[in-house]
Amino acid sequence: MAGQQDPPPRQELIGRGRTADVYALDARWVLRRYREGLDARGEGDVMAYVRAHGFPAPRVRADGGRAAGELVLERLTGPTQLDAVMRGELEAADAGRELAELLRRLHAVPARPGGRVLHLDLHPDNVIRTPNGPVVIDWANAEVGEPGLDWAMSALILAEVAVDPGRVEAGVAREVLGALLAAPHPRLAGPFLAEARVRRAGNPTLGADEKRRLGVAVELVRVLEGGP
Repeated sequence: MAGQQDPPPRQELIGRGRTADVYALDARWVLRRYREGLDARGEGDVMAYVRAHGFPAPRVRADGGRAAGELVLERLTGPTQLDAVMRGELEAADAGRELAELLRRLHAVPARPGGRVLHLDLHPDNVIRTPNGPVVIDWANAEVGEPGLDWAMSALILAEVAVDPGRVEAGVAREVLGALLAAPHPRLAGPFLAEARVRRAGNPTLGADEKRRLGVAVELVRVLEGGP
């Protein structure tokens, strides 16, 4: 298929997301490769920027990847936040508070032209709980803009799982969402939540059933935020 590449030779596939695969290079580094050959250079730049300002993002190796769709990143050790909650190692409410703190810290990073750095995909499967603390991964959607949109995207992603009857994580997602929205945050009901819904509806990795549940997910966010 056009845009696809052969996998790196003799490298172990250790992670597979909706758009990218992660291969182990050695004990210290991994290769993140987009399956459709998307340009990852902007993603590497934003990770380096927020890391330089003290935010916990993976280190990007200076020589980068071998192609525009590749990044060489430090290899992180530890479970995702989601795995830790599902195994009983972390309370769901604590996960929500941790997400809120990560969003607060990210939006405290000095602004770039156009606004604050936004992750726009910050949820429990994109936080690795390393021995040195949580580290946020998968910066493919990062942009600059208003922090309220970042909060709305995180809340809506959690709500989508919470309203999905087929997901074993549904109850946990609702608890995490409740704790996230209990933390001080920009008001989401209104333009931010509306924009988040538009973006999620346009996400090609979401299935038809997921998109049909967006309205229910938006309503859950509104209810838990205490709005009309």
